[in-house]
Amino acid sequence: MKLQTKLILIICSLLFFVIVSLGSIFYYILTTALEDQIGTRALKVAETVANMPEIRHAFQTADPPAIIQPIAESIREKIDAEYIVVGNREGIRYSHPLPERIGKEMVGGDNGPVLAGQSIISKAIGSLGPSLRGKAPIFGDRGEVIGIVSVGFLTEDIDTITEAYQSRIELISLIVLVVGLIGSVLIARNVRSSIHGLEPKEIGALYTEKQAILQSIREGIIAVNRDGIITMANRYALQLLQLPVTAKITGRHIEDVIPNSRLYEVVRTGEADFDHEMLIGDHEVIVNRVPIVNRKNGVTGAVSSFRSKSELYRLAEELSQVKRFAEALRAQTHEFSNKLYVISGLIQLESYQEAVDLISKESNVHQNWVQFIMHEIPDPMIGGLLIGKFNHAQELKLTFEIDHESSFADIPEHIDRNLLVTIIGNLIDNAMEAVLAGGEQTEPYVKLFLTDLGEDLIIECEDRGIGIPDEVGHTVFEKGFSTKEGEHRGIGLALVRHAIGKLNGYMTFQKNPAGGTIFTVAVPKQSKLAERSPNHESTTPKNGN
Repeated sequence: MKLQTKLILIICSLLFFVIVSLGSIFYYILTTALEDQIGTRALKVAETVANMPEIRHAFQTADPPAIIQPIAESIREKIDAEYIVVGNREGIRYSHPLPERIGKEMVGGDNGPVLAGQSIISKAIGSLGPSLRGKAPIFGDRGEVIGIVSVGFLTEDIDTITEAYQSRIELISLIVLVVGLIGSVLIARNVRSSIHGLEPKEIGALYTEKQAILQSIREGIIAVNRDGIITMANRYALQLLQLPVTAKITGRHIEDVIPNSRLYEVVRTGEADFDHEMLIGDHEVIVNRVPIVNRKNGVTGAVSSFRSKSELYRLAEELSQVKRFAEALRAQTHEFSNKLYVISGLIQLESYQEAVDLISKESNVHQNWVQFIMHEIPDPMIGGLLIGKFNHAQELKLTFEIDHESSFADIPEHIDRNLLVTIIGNLIDNAMEAVLAGGEQTEPYVKLFLTDLGEDLIIECEDRGIGIPDEVGHTVFEKGFSTKEGEHRGIGLALVRHAIGKLNGYMTFQKNPAGGTIFTVAVPKQSKLAERSPNHESTTPKNGN
């Protein structure tokens, strides 16, 4: 059964039960109140008649009915009672609506309490039928009971009055039921529209799927309502907030959990905020904030997704490494393809000695390079990177040289090799781009110096490119900034800066006397207990740059 139909049936059934119950209770209260009112009225009239001197005096005469009957009938007609019967202690009638019944015994069998001096209200079947009657004793001059006054209203007359009210109650109940039916249809339609026409099972399935999706996403997600109260937070968000997985932050204000959050501001302004950097605990994160808008374009809340900046940098580093390896392989393939063509041509020209000399020369160059790197820079990741950069430089017609005094064998185990590869690779790439950007005005020369002597690992990269203008020296490490033209620039030095921060090192740069720039990086060999934030690493330029 569909939810809309089920809601209509449930609401209508409940409404019908309530209406019938209230109608029955109201009818019962009405009939009871009416009977009490009529019974009290009958009793008061009976007591009034019993206390009339004329009635009491008539009991002392020879023909009481002659006096009592006219009085009783006159009162009965005025109060619209069914009967007023006056009788003596033996129950013999002195008055009756039907004169032929005067002198006969009273019917009902409820005179006992009255003869004992009590006034009562009772229901009994009299000579005219079932009736509600009020009975009062008539006292003599000495206080004894000398007679009985009975004032009655037939129950069928009472039923006629209550039936009129019952018809009204039934009509009102029917109208209320029809209005309730219409209202239940409108409510069911509104509920169906609010839940986008989904059935409860579909809503349950969507909720389960949403929870699974939220927990599987490798981003922290927090949602708040229009008052800034957290309504949802996934497991990764708790992890970034350094809270237990079982912690419950829903129901708390966002400012109490993340004091520097701008999520509540997004709720107030309704404006989205993308790729905003902020600090959550010890984590640098990239945050996106989007308002939740209803069908009427009203802001009902906001959702924030954030991811650790270090993870994004790690992905960028891995992508950068893949790109560098691919470029190295392409450069090596291209360079050796050219040399093979030269050797092939020399052989065809029967210049065998020249071919042998060329092969020997190239073999010696690469052999010397490989032997130098294997001996002085034994780390395979760093060594492979440098060989690839050497081949790439040859393709670009650049001179790439590693200082013969370099030594990079004593690298502590705790230092991440991936971070060193990121630093060295991006410094070399940046130097090559600076040289190429200068065109014929610059010398195509890049030199790298590595040393592990002392307490720090020193990386120095020298180029003779276009250099860094004095006025932009303070912004050279910012993401997106570059002195070269073109898109997708200004990433390399930002990655270097982040990697150095992870290793608790620092970087400086200065003008090269021969033209260009010299970048120097120092990475401490000893592990520090308190790592500095990347926002606080030293990047102080020298010589005004």
